[in-house]
Amino acid sequence: MLKVSEITIEYLRNPVGLDGRPWFGWILCSDKNNVNQEAYRLEIARDEDFETIVYESGWVKSRESIHVEAAGFCPSSCKKYFVRVQVYDGEEESSFSEPAFFVTAVLEQEQWKAKFITAEGSEDKDSSGSTYLRKEIEVSGEVQEAYACTTALGLYHFYINGHKVGLDEMAPGWTSYKKHLCYQTYEVTDLLKQGANALGAMVGAGWYKGKMGFLHLRNNYGDQASFLMQMVIRYRDGREETFFTEESWLGHQAPVIFSEIYDGEIYDAGLEIEDWNCPGHCADGWKGVQTVEFPKSALTAQAGSKVKVIETLEARSIFQTPQGDRVIDFGQNLTGWVRFKVRGRTGEEVRLKCFETLDSSGNVYSANLRSAKEEIRYICRGEGEEIYQPHFTFQGFRYVHVLDWPGELKEEDVAACVLHSDMEETGEFSCSHPLVNQLHSNIKWSMKGNFLDIPTDCPQRDERMGWTGDAQIFCRTSCYLMNTYTFFRKWLKDVAADQTPEGGVPHVVPDIISGREKDDWLLSQGTHSAAAWADVAVINPWTLYLMYGDKAILEEQYDSMKQWIGFMRTHARDHIWNYKLQFGDWVALDAEEGSYFGATPNDLTCTAYYAYSTGLFVKIALILQREEDAKEYEALYGEIVKKFQSTFFECDGSMTAMTQTAHILALHFNLVPEAYRRKTAEQLVKLLEKEGGHLVTGFVGTPYFLHALSGNGYADKAYELLLKEDFPSWLYQVKRGATTIWEHWDGLKPDGTMWSPDMNSFNHYAYGAVGEWLYRSVLGIETDEVFSGYRHIIISPQTGDALAYAKGSYKSALGLIRVSWEKTQTPGERRLAFTVPVNAAVKIRLEKGAVPSETDGLAFRLEDGYMTAESGSGSFEIFYRK
Repeated sequence: MLKVSEITIEYLRNPVGLDGRPWFGWILCSDKNNVNQEAYRLEIARDEDFETIVYESGWVKSRESIHVEAAGFCPSSCKKYFVRVQVYDGEEESSFSEPAFFVTAVLEQEQWKAKFITAEGSEDKDSSGSTYLRKEIEVSGEVQEAYACTTALGLYHFYINGHKVGLDEMAPGWTSYKKHLCYQTYEVTDLLKQGANALGAMVGAGWYKGKMGFLHLRNNYGDQASFLMQMVIRYRDGREETFFTEESWLGHQAPVIFSEIYDGEIYDAGLEIEDWNCPGHCADGWKGVQTVEFPKSALTAQAGSKVKVIETLEARSIFQTPQGDRVIDFGQNLTGWVRFKVRGRTGEEVRLKCFETLDSSGNVYSANLRSAKEEIRYICRGEGEEIYQPHFTFQGFRYVHVLDWPGELKEEDVAACVLHSDMEETGEFSCSHPLVNQLHSNIKWSMKGNFLDIPTDCPQRDERMGWTGDAQIFCRTSCYLMNTYTFFRKWLKDVAADQTPEGGVPHVVPDIISGREKDDWLLSQGTHSAAAWADVAVINPWTLYLMYGDKAILEEQYDSMKQWIGFMRTHARDHIWNYKLQFGDWVALDAEEGSYFGATPNDLTCTAYYAYSTGLFVKIALILQREEDAKEYEALYGEIVKKFQSTFFECDGSMTAMTQTAHILALHFNLVPEAYRRKTAEQLVKLLEKEGGHLVTGFVGTPYFLHALSGNGYADKAYELLLKEDFPSWLYQVKRGATTIWEHWDGLKPDGTMWSPDMNSFNHYAYGAVGEWLYRSVLGIETDEVFSGYRHIIISPQTGDALAYAKGSYKSALGLIRVSWEKTQTPGERRLAFTVPVNAAVKIRLEKGAVPSETDGLAFRLEDGYMTAESGSGSFEIFYRK
């Protein structure tokens, strides 16, 4: 039976708030093998029963089921559409799928009537409090549909008739503001009623005007927290009415009297105004609002990947430390906040301070938060049970220090709300080694903790910025773990928006550090264009193309990529690229004592990335049929590689820099002269053995270490490195009780002391980039560059001798790819089982020297020294010996 099981719109399920003509994808199911779509039929309607069809494709002969456009379809603003699909596989027609839907946002800039409004004045410039905004409207008939588009300069909650609209938190997120500001779209039909209705918002400082960045400056983007809303109502009698923020709204102080990203929140429940967001409220004491100028051209609809409370954890225990402090343990390092219920007298306080870890004596350790307070204060109203969770802040924590609590505190009184961007989980992995399974869990939790609207470096101390290097090295891993397409697509707009006129890419995006007077020891040397960091402009769009098969992201980011290559080209000297401040192999263990900078020369790391990004750009230009660019930059790429090889290799094939990272980059970026590849790999192994089998790499070398080994005949060494349990290693952290990835290999040292508190996050996903190797090499799930998006899958697990089994899956845009392998009772024999989704093809490549014995009908042949077979969709089980 052939069936369309799931429809996505721009890789999202039922998105609300698209600002253009969408594209579609679908997942097919069949009980047969080798099934391919031959044709499809797509319909779009204004109703779920498809009585009012606005687009019909007819039967289209095509195998495409990932990025299908509805040519000629012209959607209207703020409307809901339903879509369904039928397919034909050459033998059988499916029935129409269950309908999916999407809602459009404001599609034309001139349709905006709303103004940004604020209840703050110039005297509130340094305020971190909050304000209420309200307006009553009259709904003059039976509502057929209604949609509201909302955003803020700051953070906001939007209400209709006393009900919070949507589940989003920390909206509208952090962007480059005047260059790029997201707005959210909500279907609000069911919240409205005939007659009087109240619209309300509570607005806070957030990233817009709050204290942010290394220098702790305020008002980085503006000094008045403001709100914007535009709502269209369509009545059943055919009328349409638009309501929007303007000068007639009213404002008032709200009970969040302090809220900052770093420092937490103070909420005075005694300042609550009953029914302030309900119709009929007496607005005595409310004041008029001001309008705030802001370019509407910066507004961009956000249809998905918005921040929400994704899950809730119960307290694991409440205990007293040796120093006598009362502490709540949630058992997992996470990002979010504490939700609690309390009974207290009027004016009594709850005071909670969040932190990550205990010291070696079991006491509260908060020095690594630096100046961030991470403190919640709640002042009781004094009327029975009160329930509270923060509004405009978040914390990174496992533990909570209870400074004040009225009455008895019980475990059921508190819960940890896990907060991150809403992304579908797509990857699963497990194996016979429990510490590796915990490592995989730690990687996923660090991703959850740092994918909060932007890819932050850490969620707890006074930083929490979008470091481009971290996002670059972790991108492929994150795409296996979750559907990050929308998340990165949004953030990459800011990468482009914040580039310098010359094409340089800031160290952090949104760029909160450039253009400031700096006494910071690091950033005074330069705030943009560091190799491996700035290369996010090219590597991340390329990674999204590989994982999702989407050329649109390459088109959108093409100018940004080209400008970045141009920047490097301008500042290179005879094709050796280096520029101002370079982080190099950041926090590598081969650094000099007291230094963060690894031993690999910057000329080498910078030029390696210059070559790598330029080579990727050539591929991208060819994919987009930009032949002139492809020709020009292919010549440039050849010159860079030639210069790299002549500069960083001796005549005998030895590298000039005897560091692990130098050899890793040369191997993984294919910069080694072919005649010296084997020698370079052998030297990397020698450098590894010189350190007792341990890595001494930092941010640049670590992500590719296992790939450089396993890709050059040393899969056994890669496994040995992965499974090291003593310092420094991934599993050292696991054995020390980590539930997330640490910033430093020795954040918690073997003797129980801490790394320097100035930079010691225990939730820092960068070294979690090893997760990519678990999927691409241990499970062997890979995509073909030519047929990206896993249209053509390569399954090639490297089983090694260290594990008894491994199993996992990746949900691609075409459907679920499953792989499992295990050692059987027969010495040297492996059982390999895998599932290929409908409309995909697969090449199975066994390990070198493997001899298949049972092939489930697959025809294996010898190809480049490996036994390979090809197939279409279905589930297969084979046995081989190695």
